[in-house]
Amino acid sequence: MRIVCIGGGPAGLYFGILMKMLDPAHRISVVERNRPYDTFGFGVVFSDATMDNMRKWDPVTADAIEEAFNHWDDIEVLIKGRRMRTTGHGFVGIGRKRLLNILQARAEELGVELVFEREVDSDLEFPDADLIVAADGVNSKIRTRYADRFQPDILMRPNRYIWLGTNKRFDAFTFDFRKTEHGWFQAHVYKFEEGAATFIVETTEEAFRAHGLDKIDQTASIAFCEKVFAEILEGHSLVSNSRHLRGSAWLSFPRLICGKWTAFNGNSHVVLMGDAAHTAHFAIGSGTKLALEDAIELTNQFKRLGATPNKIPSVLAAYEELRRVDVARIQNAARNAMEWFEVVGARYADTLEPEQFMYSLLTRSQRISHENLRLRDKAWLEGYERWFAERAGLPGVNDRVAPPMFTPFRIRGLSLPNRIICSPMAMYSAVEGVPNDFHLVHFGARALGGAGLIFTEMTCVSPEARITPGCCGLWNDEQAKAYKRIVDFVHGNSAARIGIQLGHSGRKGSTRVAWEGMDAPLAEGNWPVVSASAVPYLPDGQTPVPMTRAEMDEVREQFVAAARRAVQAGFDILELHCAHGYLLSSFLSPLTNRRTDEYGGSIENRARYPLEVFRAIRDVWPQDKPISVRLSCHDWAEGGNTPDDALEFARLFKEAGADLIDCSSGQVWADDHPVYGRLYQTPFADKIRNEVGIATIAVGAISEADHANSIIAAGRADLCAIARPHLADAAWTLHEAAKIGVKSIAWPKQYLSGKPQYEANLERAAAGAKA
Repeated sequence: MRIVCIGGGPAGLYFGILMKMLDPAHRISVVERNRPYDTFGFGVVFSDATMDNMRKWDPVTADAIEEAFNHWDDIEVLIKGRRMRTTGHGFVGIGRKRLLNILQARAEELGVELVFEREVDSDLEFPDADLIVAADGVNSKIRTRYADRFQPDILMRPNRYIWLGTNKRFDAFTFDFRKTEHGWFQAHVYKFEEGAATFIVETTEEAFRAHGLDKIDQTASIAFCEKVFAEILEGHSLVSNSRHLRGSAWLSFPRLICGKWTAFNGNSHVVLMGDAAHTAHFAIGSGTKLALEDAIELTNQFKRLGATPNKIPSVLAAYEELRRVDVARIQNAARNAMEWFEVVGARYADTLEPEQFMYSLLTRSQRISHENLRLRDKAWLEGYERWFAERAGLPGVNDRVAPPMFTPFRIRGLSLPNRIICSPMAMYSAVEGVPNDFHLVHFGARALGGAGLIFTEMTCVSPEARITPGCCGLWNDEQAKAYKRIVDFVHGNSAARIGIQLGHSGRKGSTRVAWEGMDAPLAEGNWPVVSASAVPYLPDGQTPVPMTRAEMDEVREQFVAAARRAVQAGFDILELHCAHGYLLSSFLSPLTNRRTDEYGGSIENRARYPLEVFRAIRDVWPQDKPISVRLSCHDWAEGGNTPDDALEFARLFKEAGADLIDCSSGQVWADDHPVYGRLYQTPFADKIRNEVGIATIAVGAISEADHANSIIAAGRADLCAIARPHLADAAWTLHEAAKIGVKSIAWPKQYLSGKPQYEANLERAAAGAKA
């Protein structure tokens, strides 16, 4: 085949090398705009796994790169006068120029034609090519030429950064955070060769402009950075090799995702590779890794399917399908890390103590979890667990302390034995709103199963407030008596606390129980429904009647009456349901609130009635008992509430006396489009906790102890609510403790004889998996 790689970076060079090794008869050219030994930037980082992959494909190149590598295991963090270090992280760095020189030499050795100082404006300049690899970077001219086919989505991120270098020796990947009068600056520093380190300085757009960095040249910007980071530089200077950039050389990162990676220009097939196809923020150092692995996978598909011109379409299709998955995974991790640095000043640097700040930094991408940190640096993690436990009120001990999810949590007069909540989940099994033996067994089993707090399902404040005829209620004394039986059992037979969630279905009421048709209207026996506005949830659902002021007063008093009954029943905490499109949620969302009176329009107006209900409940709920508020923190629909709106609602509820925000999302609009994934709703809890300064509950796709420990240890939330896993396993909390080797968690005395055998079976299974 005739192959032309446009762009002489790692992607184009390495693909040329691998394809020439696959078949020396291929005629391959790599065309680069710069001179042979020109490059910009300093060092690059990639993982041991990428190195192992390269070694399988080309040991000669891998050996040459490995000889030039600088390897280090430590991460050092400097903040607020503290210097902290952890080990076991395994980075490798190499100078970008050195890497390119190795690849260039190997390509020439194999017979790849290298063409330098040629600017390529169009793929049509190579009419004899069977395959054109567009590896010409994030500003790819080839991708731009076929933008309608490649469908690039480029988003310029808000932070500013400048890529510098220094000759000071660093023996760890170093993060230095410095606060100036206008905001926080952070340096990402790593050695890439003896006596040389990359030194990236990053800050927000606001701090960038407030310091006048947009009005000065590179020399002045470098002097500014030397002053900010004088302590860590210890008299060494900073340098730039980006003199080709005009102005101050501060950049904004372009996040790039392409809808398609391949095209046909009528003569040649064109494929995007490396930064021309996708970008990954330097916060996890994966740009070079992605480029090299693109080259490996495309070569692999030619090897598998055939390296002839007629096979190119099927090869490119397979390449794109496979690489999309891996690239999306890396880009998601890079996005998490990138966003952490974008909000570090507003969210973490001022609010978290240095120890927790460091933990948050280490787990910022969500690829490194609590137990993964234990594998990397057991001593550091156990020291952190001890620090966390002491601040949670556990006495200092010499042996292994309880991990974060098993530390106590206190709010007002309520003390929870651990941080795990059994989420409110509708059981649709009540009769006339009265909880029965099923509910006693259901809640009792989960209390015996180790959860620190059990929440009832949404309990409705009137018959018309029910979602379905099977929903629990608290509008009469019979219901309160039935609930007291459950509360007494939980209190008398476990260490768990129990809370009640009060709500009103609003426009989502008068529907069938879940297993007969979720959200479907009742076939008969419907009751009228109300909402903020006349906006039905489903097209074939009932159209609600907009609430009048008199109806608002009536419903508010129903909430108050239910709260009084909850006090009599002995509940430890109350949660007000303002999420998922139910009545109070329908006031909060602009999608469902179309009112033109004082209860519609602005955020303050939309929150007016839910806050009125909240204050009325707070007045009758005991002052030593907390109240939480469940919010839909993202409507996942155009025109709906966003996480920024949820932040403002959380502030308003905090001012009104709320103690906790239970951070859920969605189910407000039937045609919503949530972006699901592991821990996908935890960022909402993180944002509200650390920007508003109120305790939060994380919910959604939290399914194992490692998830919960990572969330709580990082300060992303104070509590974790577990839903579906508790349906599958009533003793989820006890079982997860055993899975991570925590034997100090108490089991009910009636079940103690089963504990050693369960733990032993897990240990045997783990030993067998390692064998």
